[in-house]
Amino acid sequence: MKLEAIDRALLAGEQGAAARRAMTLLVRYGEACGAERFISIQSAHIDGCLYHGPSSIDFVRRFVDLKGKVRVPTTLNVAAVDVTHPGWHCGARGLIAQQKKLTRLHEKLGCLPTLTCAPYQRMVRPLRGEHVAWAESNAIVFINSVLGARTDRYGDFTDLCAALTGRVPLAGFHCDEARRPAIVLMLPSPEAAGLPRDLYFAAIGYVVGRRSRGAVPYLRGVPQGASEDELKALGATGASSGALALFHAEHITPEAADMPTAGVPVETVTPDEVRAAIDRLCAAAEGEAVAAICLGTPHYSLAEFAALNRAVDGRRRADATEIYVSTSREIAAEVESDASFDGLRAFGIRIVVDTCTYLAPVVRQTSGLILTTSGKFAHYGPGNLGRRVALMTLERCIRSAEAGKVVEAC
Repeated sequence: MKLEAIDRALLAGEQGAAARRAMTLLVRYGEACGAERFISIQSAHIDGCLYHGPSSIDFVRRFVDLKGKVRVPTTLNVAAVDVTHPGWHCGARGLIAQQKKLTRLHEKLGCLPTLTCAPYQRMVRPLRGEHVAWAESNAIVFINSVLGARTDRYGDFTDLCAALTGRVPLAGFHCDEARRPAIVLMLPSPEAAGLPRDLYFAAIGYVVGRRSRGAVPYLRGVPQGASEDELKALGATGASSGALALFHAEHITPEAADMPTAGVPVETVTPDEVRAAIDRLCAAAEGEAVAAICLGTPHYSLAEFAALNRAVDGRRRADATEIYVSTSREIAAEVESDASFDGLRAFGIRIVVDTCTYLAPVVRQTSGLILTTSGKFAHYGPGNLGRRVALMTLERCIRSAEAGKVVEAC
């Protein structure tokens, strides 16, 4: 690899022992990626802050012992548990202490304890064309696709090395050629698919992820005026079903107008295929008991809280059905201090922070369905939690929460 002066200085320890260790690891990573040189990044988002075992702590503690500090603004992704509400945790009790320790170690390195999978909703956002090192699948696809910034797929530990050095290999989605579409997908409209919008974008994401199989798709037919929350849902579900890291939506996303599609294979997504995705993610029968509604995967935005507040207005939740919404500490604080959201509190909604409920077990009922509006939750929840999960519209979720059972079959 061709090393610049800053790279040689980092390797020589001129920026400290922690940066030297991180850069040594990044050089090996860059060689494995086939990169020819390094580039500077403007920010990082760390996924390794989610506790998976002793190695999570050991890796970070080594950099703390070496007196390391991040060299770019660095935020933290979700944790394995909501330490703010330990009484809601239904998993191993020792996990709470280990997660607290891991978060504190990252803070000692200078990381901001945002503990959200959607930092793009409230924090300073990367600009179009800006290079960053972000981990967490939905964050990667959102900033690549919706914001037009550039990050490759960074996993646990590589992301922290990037933050400690401010450098990454010029590889993957940092490069122009990797961002060009490899497939054009013609999408049916919500009307043609016969789906409301809050199911449509999850279903389209699920199909796009499976169809593109990790390649970059160019999407024709995404409804004009699609909101950031709708694009968030599309990208998050696609990243779950098929490793989607970047999509170009015609007339919507920043780079779409600049992307050549001549000669790119074109495929049509049929309405039946989209509806089949819903059938796959919603295996629920009318009358089945509902243990909980879990929303906010990815984390809920203020706009989504406002929509939920309207949806529960004047309604009463069944005592046996819990309802949880995951979001960031910042957005939770704003919702909890705003009297206009009193309808949420009256309905008995619990706001989970620092984590997502498809990861952290919070549902107390050990039997019954979990309903969600999130394609990502519906895809991962059964495997992670060992529970049956059904994807539904927000309106059906709330009606089912009122009844304590599924109000109509999928």
